[in-house]
Amino acid sequence: MFTHNKHLMYTVRVSEQDPRLASLMLEQFGGPQGELAAAMRYFTQALAEEDAGRKDLLIDIATEELSHLEVIGSIVAMLTKGAKGKLAEAAEETSELYRSMTAGGESHTLSILYGGGPALINSAGQVWNAGYIDSIGDPTCDLRSNIAAEARAKIIYERLINVTGDPGVKEALGFLMTREVAHQKSFEKALYSIENNFPPGKLPGMPEYASKYYNMSQGPGDSRGPWNQGEEWEYIDHRPDQGAVDGGSGDAMATLATTEMTAINNLAERTKSRTDINPTTGADLGAGPGAGKTKAV
Repeated sequence: MFTHNKHLMYTVRVSEQDPRLASLMLEQFGGPQGELAAAMRYFTQALAEEDAGRKDLLIDIATEELSHLEVIGSIVAMLTKGAKGKLAEAAEETSELYRSMTAGGESHTLSILYGGGPALINSAGQVWNAGYIDSIGDPTCDLRSNIAAEARAKIIYERLINVTGDPGVKEALGFLMTREVAHQKSFEKALYSIENNFPPGKLPGMPEYASKYYNMSQGPGDSRGPWNQGEEWEYIDHRPDQGAVDGGSGDAMATLATTEMTAINNLAERTKSRTDINPTTGADLGAGPGAGKTKAV
């Protein structure tokens, strides 16, 4: 059961109208790192969570993210309040109204299509979609994903703060940014409260491959560090040792019934390319400047 308190979680004070800034704020309203995505991510995880402590944590944070959504939406609405009134009442001449609506990039989309209200889109106009939720149902995977999501959201808030001149908006965004840090700490604690939390899942890795590092991209810029050197790693940069590491032929093989094998062979024979001819093609017949070397016709 959900209830609603009519007071915002943090007071929104907007000093001046700025539809362009409102459009940028939509990134945290209907964007992939935004508050609705976070709320839905944690809420759906909580529904399937079997651990009482983690379930409570996820529901608490999901509900708080909805309150953050309300704060962001209120900022957007306050930043566009003047534009909304001018648009609805045609308070300006047509040419001036058009200029004010289109001066801010995507702000005209916000004003014309949504009447100045917050819309479930990101700052580029992409509609919100459930594909932003990448939960997989394993707590060690999902908690790591949640930690990363909070980190990304924190960075977006930093960027919004850097482009915001309004002190009241900046203060509210600072609060929301700080809550992302707090949530990350909670998710980190929940993750490391699970013993044997790495690797994810139940099945163990194949020990003969679990500590090998394959230097697959070789040349200037090769680098060594704790991610590929030391007692934890076997560093493999010899090219022949990077292929068919299982000791097999490295070929792709399938066991087929006799009738299936016959059909495959017949297909290969019927569609094989001849190497003893150089056929004239449309590229040869229509060749012009820039075509490169073609067959003389």
